[in-house]
Amino acid sequence: MKSSITYTWRDGKNLTVGERTLIMGILNVTADSFSDGGKWNTLDKALYHMEEMVRDGADIIDIGAESSRPGFVPVNAAEELSVLAEFLPEIIRNCPLPVSVDTFKAETAEWAMGEGAHMMNDIWGLQYNEEPGRMAAVAAKYDVPVVIMHNRDNTNYGDIITDMKNFFAKSLQIAEDAGVRRENIILDPGIGFGKVFEQNLHVLRHLDEITALPYPVLLGTSRKGFLGRILDLPVTERMEGTGATCVAGVLAGCAIMRVHDVKPIARMCCVADELLGTCEHGIQ
Repeated sequence: MKSSITYTWRDGKNLTVGERTLIMGILNVTADSFSDGGKWNTLDKALYHMEEMVRDGADIIDIGAESSRPGFVPVNAAEELSVLAEFLPEIIRNCPLPVSVDTFKAETAEWAMGEGAHMMNDIWGLQYNEEPGRMAAVAAKYDVPVVIMHNRDNTNYGDIITDMKNFFAKSLQIAEDAGVRRENIILDPGIGFGKVFEQNLHVLRHLDEITALPYPVLLGTSRKGFLGRILDLPVTERMEGTGATCVAGVLAGCAIMRVHDVKPIARMCCVADELLGTCEHGIQ
């Protein structure tokens, strides 16, 4: 892993990226997310699941109020905010961990950061076509870490890794122009977004080319469709496949895993860390 970065927030929460693999637990409060839609869409259920993920070894809780499943139709910011407002303040108040908000809308991000959220997770990598520069401006204003994910609305690549690097270069320029500190940038190769099956596998096989960039890398493969195709299993039975990709990600230098199944994946990543010698666990 690269040298570590420690984030400290005004509410006393902190997070160090780079000493060991971090686990970002997914908290979807939507009714239509691809693998757990409707499971956590009341406040009591959401708080229960947040507490469960904390106990199971999460380091970050990532809350999303709009599904980004394949084929999703974006809702407007007012609709997204109406859902998020039911959950976010109480999640932040009760969660001992940093809370990330999964949105690509600047209005939503502005409100969430103002409510005390700690990170931004943008599936359009600061390049959402209706809001150029606005997400970056929010990240700069609140001086928070921002996950910049690779995405596009077609799969017509030349060399996909080169094209991804060019996408990130554009995002990084947008961030710099807005005043986002370099230390606040985390990259995400966007597995399952703007990529067909073979392209997802190619990116996973060449993760080292992304982790060679001078930024921490978040990997999000949890329960995704390419795993279902490999294993011929429904979305509810893809934990082991997720774990395999997460271990591969750790060994390739990724710093954060975004997952649904926190406890087993945290254990797998702990062993992978030990094999790399990046963190001491267990019997010496």
